[in-house]
Amino acid sequence: MKALKQFSIPFTGLKLGKHAFDFEIDKSFFDSFEHSLVKDGTLKAEVELDKQETMLILAFHITGTIKLNCDKCLSDFDQPIELNERQIVKFAEEAEGEDEDLEIMILPRKETAIDVSELIYEFITVAVPFINKCEQAGKNCDEQMLETLNKLSAGNNNEAQEEQSSDPRWEALKKLK
Repeated sequence: MKALKQFSIPFTGLKLGKHAFDFEIDKSFFDSFEHSLVKDGTLKAEVELDKQETMLILAFHITGTIKLNCDKCLSDFDQPIELNERQIVKFAEEAEGEDEDLEIMILPRKETAIDVSELIYEFITVAVPFINKCEQAGKNCDEQMLETLNKLSAGNNNEAQEEQSSDPRWEALKKLK
């Protein structure tokens, strides 16, 4: 969790208005989250905090690349990411959680800082494509691996068909025609 300490923004001493914060995101950031989809990456997160009387408005601009595994050829590739997100933080006497319908997070009035590491992690994770392919990043799949996979899949199908045709239970059913 030491790697995430730098993602805490103390807002109590800040004047009303906009304030900018920059964060570097690397492998240690993703290692801090158990079962992370993303294992490595090099990103920069620019956070603009707009402090108001009753709330904070956080604007995130995250750019860089994350390492993903191709679902087709299993090789690693760099996926470029660029995203803009917004989070509203309201103050209340007690933290009631988050409003599910809106992008509003509730923070107790006694809090002095906000940790943006989980927000950044969620934004990056949601930006990961559902199907990862090398072609998305402009890279060709590993031809050698594709050939190997084709050989193995074709070999397994032939063996399965041979087993089905030599199974005596199927032979008995074929005689019923």
